[in-house]
This record gives sequence, structure tokens and C-alpha cells, in this order.
Amino acid sequence: MKTTDKQKPKLAVWKFASCDGCQLSLLDCEDELLALADTVEIANFAEASSAIIQGPYDLSLVEGSITTAHDAERIQKVRQISKYLVTIGACATAGGIQALRNFSDVKEFTSIVYAHPEYIKTLSESTAIADHVAVDFELRGCPINKYQLLEVISAFLHQRKPNVPTESVCMECKRRGNICVMVAHGTPCMGPVTHAGCGALCPSYNRGCYGCYGPMESPNPQSLSTWWQQHLGVQELDIVRSYRTFNTNAPAFSQESDRYEQ
Repeated sequence: MKTTDKQKPKLAVWKFASCDGCQLSLLDCEDELLALADTVEIANFAEASSAIIQGPYDLSLVEGSITTAHDAERIQKVRQISKYLVTIGACATAGGIQALRNFSDVKEFTSIVYAHPEYIKTLSESTAIADHVAVDFELRGCPINKYQLLEVISAFLHQRKPNVPTESVCMECKRRGNICVMVAHGTPCMGPVTHAGCGALCPSYNRGCYGCYGPMESPNPQSLSTWWQQHLGVQELDIVRSYRTFNTNAPAFSQESDRYEQ
């Protein structure tokens, strides 16, 4: 027997500074999304529909980082009307690639890029949602794994802990039977310190992991960097660049890149 609309929990999806890729991962669920729509009321999802149903919401999914004063205020309002708030993707969980501004002077960037930089109202740093409000769960990835997203939504709707792995990409390589690209080919790889979720996509094609899913639960980036230097001859500048990509503002990665830059 189907539940009525009044009985369905309300789901909202919010966008801040991002490329929309993680929201598209939800839309890419196709058949699964139709099944989800039968169990929840998608009340606010601008990427999918212009129709908006007022909150409060049982579950809010937030994509994107905080880069403006307006967004810093808006996320507070989203938190107030959300029973549970889950951040999705590297931008929301770690500030995104736009957090590269955190290591430089944003005024210099705007003066170079824009003809009238005085019209640009932006914060000096790009920060994660958790730096501003309480977050109930962080789903990593750039973009996120759509099946992990469905698992997280199901978990919160059924009042249970999400079953999302906290291991490294190396474990995914083992399960796929991949030969280690660092040992066999001498290719620098972020896999040992990166959160699983991509299915070891890049190493499966003999390329090193780029760290798209951010730091694993208990990473040891200092050990990895030392191994790169001693066994692969990686230069300090390249180590800094490797940690400053999609999850540059994640503490484990930013601290390690700072250590070599200093």
C-alpha cells in the first residue's frame, strides 16, 4: 500500500558554489530516482523542477561550498529548516577546487579575471558547509557515487547509519585485481590516502589516483609523500600540487601541502 503525499518525508536539494555535478549524479539515477520519488516528496530541487514546496524538510542534501557572505547566511537558514543535513561532494565537504583561493590573494585573482572587480562580492576563502553549520553526514567525491547517495538517503529515511566504506582506494584496487601503479610503474598515486568510492577508476587504467574522494578516515599523507620522494623522485612542488586539487581544503591534505610549501 502506497503512502499518501502527506505521509511522505520531504527531501530538499540545495546548491551553493559548485558545478552541479553532484546534483546531476542524483538525476542520473534514473529508475532508482523514480522509486525514490515514490517514497519521498522531492520538495525543493531546482535542478529537477521549478516547483517548490515549503519546509521544514526531513532531509536536505547540500552541494557546494560557502564563498560569499550571502551564502554564509543562507546555509544557516537551510540548517534551521532541515531535520537532517547531508553534504554531498568535494565542494560541500572540503571547499572544492575553488578553495585554491585560500592559498593566495583573491583580490589579485579578481583584478586579473574581471574587467570591473569592484562588482565581485566574494569571501577570501572557500569553505566547507561543516565550517558553518552542524552536518549530519558527509558524502565525499567529485562527483559523488550515485549508489552511495541512494544508500545515504535510504539510511536517513529509515533512521539507520549509512553503509558507506571508509577505507582507501587501495582496497578497491585489490578487489578489482589491479596491479599497483606505484610499485609496478613508478606512477605517483593518491590511492593510499584517498577515500574509497570511485571503484579505483584511474588505477584501473594505469593512472595514479587524483584524490577526488578526499582523505580516507585515517590517512597518513606524510608517509605517502616521503615514499614518493624516496622511491619515485617526486619533487616538493609536485607534492604540493597533488594535494591541492578537488579536496585542497580538507585538513589532512591542506596540512600536508602546507608542510612542503613552507
